[in-house]
Amino acid sequence: MPTERITFAGHDGNQLAARLDLPDGPVLATALFAHCFTCSKDIPAARRIAARLAAMGIAVLRFDFTGLGHSGGEFANTTFTSNVEDLIAASHYLAGRNMAPALLIGHSLGGAAVLRARAGIPSVKAVVTLGAPADPGHVAHHFEDALPEITQAGAADVMLGGRPFRIGKAFVDDISETALMPAIADLKAALLILHAPRDETVSIDNASTIFLAAKHPKSFVTLDDADHLITRASDAEYAADVISAWVTRYVRLCPPAPPPGAPEGVVRVTEADPEGFLQDIQSGPRHHAVADEPASYGGTDRGMSPYGFVSSGLGACTSMTIRMYARRKRWPLKNITVDVCHNKVHAQDAGLASEGKVDQFRRKIRLEGPLTAEQRTRLLEIADKCPVHRTLEGSAQITTVLLD
Repeated sequence: MPTERITFAGHDGNQLAARLDLPDGPVLATALFAHCFTCSKDIPAARRIAARLAAMGIAVLRFDFTGLGHSGGEFANTTFTSNVEDLIAASHYLAGRNMAPALLIGHSLGGAAVLRARAGIPSVKAVVTLGAPADPGHVAHHFEDALPEITQAGAADVMLGGRPFRIGKAFVDDISETALMPAIADLKAALLILHAPRDETVSIDNASTIFLAAKHPKSFVTLDDADHLITRASDAEYAADVISAWVTRYVRLCPPAPPPGAPEGVVRVTEADPEGFLQDIQSGPRHHAVADEPASYGGTDRGMSPYGFVSSGLGACTSMTIRMYARRKRWPLKNITVDVCHNKVHAQDAGLASEGKVDQFRRKIRLEGPLTAEQRTRLLEIADKCPVHRTLEGSAQITTVLLD
């Protein structure tokens, strides 16, 4: 997955640092990601969600708000409203590259920001919030002990997440005066709310309030026992999978034609987790799957193993071949089930003269319907004529080219 490091001018002209995660192929849509309060664009949840969406053909721009991460400006001079203005500035940058965002994603206070920013980004068709507060003023509990000093002195240094930040009175006044409910009620975009019932930072009641204020289409999906920062890889992967499946109902993904000379497209496999074995598999412009290894082999068991995909190809091709023959003969075949198991066995046990071990696929076929014994026997013979069966039994040539 290619990633561009870019900068663009924020609300006050300071340069904001950003990453644009791009698909390996054509860009089908663009999303804009807003991180949580005092976080950064590089928080693990943002990186993982952006990577999964990029694998689906959706480019994702994630940036550091003014005064945070690698962006310029002073955090003490920012407000919730300035965060919203930074989001709108990011959308202008994308529009200038003919990549106007169709999807907004916001985490925690970033979720409140995207709800407010939607009115200023007309290209947006869908909005996603993760652990978002219904009231921006909710974040004040992080530094409530310092509120008297902020009110009296105009600013105060506070520790948030083990790091020092200077909070200004303008920020406190802004979050206390911002009414988010009117913006939610007038969102004019599909809304997906993702929230964990056990979120101890922003309670689940906030999700209920946002959901009730929003008009349809709106959806709510629980993140079960995820923490507020969605630190576990499995929780971030689940959120990304839900977002990618949901967004296709509201954002038109324009798939390109298959490459010339490849009528069934190209199968592209991209590493999704460099620390494990999870792989993204994109077959042409429309079909996505994941491959993995079992936990016993060091994987996370979030997808079929490579041999599982080989077995599924044999099973699917077997079923299709039988169906085509029965349909042509107009035989009363009601349903087909094919069970396939793969093992490495000694060649002699498989009845072969060669030495060493060979691959053995054991296939069990169940045919349902009022078929005669002769018809069932013939369909079993037809199963051996399936193209994948012949490929596995025959010899294949594999050519490999190393790309720059």
